[in-house]
Amino acid sequence: MERRAHRPRIADVAREAGVSKTAVSFAFNSPERLSLETADRIREVAESLGYRPHPVARMLTQRRTMTLGVLTPQALSVIFSNPFFAPFNEGIARAAEDEGYELHFISPIHGSLPAAVSRATVDGVVAIGVSAEHPEVGQIRRAGLPIVMVDAEDGEHSSVVIDEEGGARAAAAHLLELGHRDILVLAVEAPQVADERADRAAPAVTVRRLRGYRRAFESAGLTLDPSRVIAARASIDGGAAAFQGAWSQGLRPTAVLAMSDAMALGAIRAARELGLRVPAELSVVGFDDIDLASHVDPALTTVHQPIRQKGFEAARLLLEEVEQPASPSRHLRLETRLIVRGSTAPLHARGEVPGTQQ
Repeated sequence: MERRAHRPRIADVAREAGVSKTAVSFAFNSPERLSLETADRIREVAESLGYRPHPVARMLTQRRTMTLGVLTPQALSVIFSNPFFAPFNEGIARAAEDEGYELHFISPIHGSLPAAVSRATVDGVVAIGVSAEHPEVGQIRRAGLPIVMVDAEDGEHSSVVIDEEGGARAAAAHLLELGHRDILVLAVEAPQVADERADRAAPAVTVRRLRGYRRAFESAGLTLDPSRVIAARASIDGGAAAFQGAWSQGLRPTAVLAMSDAMALGAIRAARELGLRVPAELSVVGFDDIDLASHVDPALTTVHQPIRQKGFEAARLLLEEVEQPASPSRHLRLETRLIVRGSTAPLHARGEVPGTQQ
């Protein structure tokens, strides 16, 4: 019976290279502890023998999992159906792959996010969709893991945010300049922040974008009517349901400000099902500028944010903290800009006279 050749071991590499097993370990895990010539020679011998460090052993040696966590309070089925997260996760993956890290998505297990966090074996976490006061953020910090907040900031954790308020203000100002006054706002699941109060339970994104809308109204000498702020899930179906619900309650807006492109596309779908023409009878503005926004008909007017860059920068900041635990927290703020496309038009296109929102 033919004997199988044994898998090359660290001892084989050490013997062939004329060094100790410790030196071989250093060559793969701490090359800075060897001369460049020695480290290169050991790795060349290892390659010639077909030796590769065992991933689990290497993980234990480095005290790392070589995995980054992506924390979201929503189920993965919801996340992966949201067109925003594809480019965002692509950005994270690009930064992680460049450094040899994998990704682990942390979402509620049987409805429990704390359970998911407690089971996650990662070197650090990118958190999106949660505030800095969220209990799971504290849970991660108590575990000694670095964390980078996306779309939220508290001064303690590294963060990546965008100019939410400025982008939202530009979106609302665009509709007001077109003569629209009866404007429906589709907010991200936060009806309790329709006034100036910033409810701590509301997503930070909602608070800042709503503030931007409100500032645009104030600059025009108007007031955003709280009854025109409708909570919606940040999805196409969520936007459609919210618009249909508002219409069934007797609201007849001439324009929609949606806090995400997905909700905006849902509102357009619902409007068409109701027989409304976009933009002749209803103007719609989104937020995000997802890839789909420029390919629908009509193309969506929206606020552009650098989604891929946001994911990439968040992962890059996290990797810095993983590799250098004593590094200070850093905070990045990315710019937004209004992109005017075909889903908005002047109010007179409907044959109506601009009025004042009641």
